[in-house]
Amino acid sequence: MRGASHESFARASDALASATVTESLGTELYSVAKLLDSNGTLRRALTDPARPAAARVGLAERLLSGKISSQAMEILTVAVGGRWSSSRDLGNALDQLSVEAEVAYADAQGKLDEVEDELFRLDRVVAAERALSEMLTDRNIPVERRQQLIRELLEGKADPVTVRLAERAVDGRGRSFAASMRAYQVAAAARRNASIATVRVATDLTEGERSRLSEALSRQYGRVIQLNVIVDPSVVGGVRIDIGDEVIDGTIAARLDEAQRHIAG
Repeated sequence: MRGASHESFARASDALASATVTESLGTELYSVAKLLDSNGTLRRALTDPARPAAARVGLAERLLSGKISSQAMEILTVAVGGRWSSSRDLGNALDQLSVEAEVAYADAQGKLDEVEDELFRLDRVVAAERALSEMLTDRNIPVERRQQLIRELLEGKADPVTVRLAERAVDGRGRSFAASMRAYQVAAAARRNASIATVRVATDLTEGERSRLSEALSRQYGRVIQLNVIVDPSVVGGVRIDIGDEVIDGTIAARLDEAQRHIAG
């Protein structure tokens, strides 16, 4: 988001930070985002810069008061009262705020580390299981059926926050399952003022190696770096590290490629 949308999102995020986060808050905010997805007339009415902010807020209150909690309504009115560069930015903001609400609830319950680990593991399972991945992303299968599949997969094995986010990733709102899961992991890390480093190695790291690498990266970047370690047989020696858009590739394969480029030219 840029410009006015960025500023409006920041104010809505502050409202969320001040709210009492309940277990249902994330689901409520996401349901409003989905409502805006399905109703272009309403979406445009709530973001029309030609209408006074009070009129937009009044419309939201008339439509949704009593249907969502007071906490969700407070966040929504702050969002609707802002200015948005695109009408779709409001729904995207509510989607993102719904994820922040979920991770905030997990944090309040002392379950944030558990949820973050479950999201990472589920992401890797789906990536590795082609048949499962195809079923979860097949648009010919109703989204409700695909969400039921993910619930059955996680039943009794994952925290309810993880299950809700996984169901949301299946829906996606235009994003792939993998992209959604990655965004949720980043949101969970951000809750702890941390960044995620995806580390690919040919053989798994010991706890000591993980700790030393995390500490070294944290010193280098000046912030807490959490490792998500992926054992990848295609990595020939060394390690590949992705932090945001930055790649640190110390694998033998990468060094051979570099040498070949020098030879060629």
